[in-house]
Amino acid sequence: MVLTCLLIGCGHKEAAPETKPTNSASAGGNPITAPVDYLGAVNQAQKHSVKVVDTVQVKQAIQQFQAAEDRYPKDLQELIKEGYLVKLPELPKGYNYQYNAANGDLKVVTGQ
Repeated sequence: MVLTCLLIGCGHKEAAPETKPTNSASAGGNPITAPVDYLGAVNQAQKHSVKVVDTVQVKQAIQQFQAAEDRYPKDLQELIKEGYLVKLPELPKGYNYQYNAANGDLKVVTGQ
């Protein structure tokens, strides 16, 4: 009896997980525009990484200034004047620094 149950099994079969091909047209974009899409993505990634690195450098200078002077700089130019930065790092075209002297908050914004 036990042997019969083992040989027959319980009759329950697990469904195989549904897989989708990764190289089909529906998986990504149009293969004809793929090079342009890739270059656009690389450009966006470069802009993002430049913003992040430059923002970190300026934020560190703000923190050093605050630690030494016990206040935040009145503007970002004061960081240069006092020697915490040689110059403000250039941001990608269309981006600007937005600095709040009250709390030392620095953001990179588009336009403005």
